[in-house]
Amino acid sequence: MLYAITVTQYCKTLDNLSVFLEKAAQFAELKKIDAEVLLNSRLAPDQFNLIRQVQIACDTAKFGAARLCGKEAPSHPDTEKTLVELLARIKTVQAYLNTFTPQDFNGAEERHITQPRWEGKYLTGIEFAIQHSIPNLFFHVTTAYAILRHNGVDLGKKDFLGAMPYKN
Repeated sequence: MLYAITVTQYCKTLDNLSVFLEKAAQFAELKKIDAEVLLNSRLAPDQFNLIRQVQIACDTAKFGAARLCGKEAPSHPDTEKTLVELLARIKTVQAYLNTFTPQDFNGAEERHITQPRWEGKYLTGIEFAIQHSIPNLFFHVTTAYAILRHNGVDLGKKDFLGAMPYKN
């Protein structure tokens, strides 16, 4: 179960984030504005800019899966400065996520997961996934969406939700 609600959801959500960035590139080209304007935009003065929102979304996904499975996640130096570099980071994280299998998540629901800022406290794997990791991913992807939408990029709910696995 945890594989389906984490890795599958992380990959799909990162796909959707890639769509946002691709539309941002098209928007910048069409409007003849420097994409750097979008990349450095934020909704509030105390909020991270678009670049950092994408970096954190990627980190949330890779660290979420790694922590649930007791693995070490790859390091990314947070040096991206262009839409192309951010898209490449998303693809790198998705490639990492695709190395996981459902079997990697055996025992993950009860695994104790902690982080330094939690000051010795922990969450079980299922709590971590449902109450921290997945909401954190959605927070940063939603914020990236809102930054771009606020700047005029033509995004809608279908872009946020992405492709649906409809059945007949």
